[in-house]
Amino acid sequence: MDGSRVTKDRARALRRTMSLPEVLLWKGIKGGTIDRLRFRKQHPIGPYVLDFYCHAAKLAVEIDGADHTTEDRPARDARRDAWLAEQGVATLRLPASLVLRDVDAAVRTIRGYLQYRD
Repeated sequence: MDGSRVTKDRARALRRTMSLPEVLLWKGIKGGTIDRLRFRKQHPIGPYVLDFYCHAAKLAVEIDGADHTTEDRPARDARRDAWLAEQGVATLRLPASLVLRDVDAAVRTIRGYLQYRD
């Protein structure tokens, strides 16, 4: 399930150019702050790079900006989520506006999702 060399290189580049919502959420979830679960940022998996990934919970957290509601993005996101589900990885999508407005609420949303899922 590891990514290809191209996907790994893209993930490495994305780690250096994270968006503001991604940076804010990363500060809120790094270091095991959610029930001691460790997340990875810009993690390559198959042909995709996940915004955040927790291997122990098999959870991808994606930060969706306004562009995720336009053109073919909803269909592309659905295909991606379906592929990840086939690999046993659940996807939780958070609006970038939520993270920008209240990062603590975004972290609580992730925690609640994990508790509800168990």
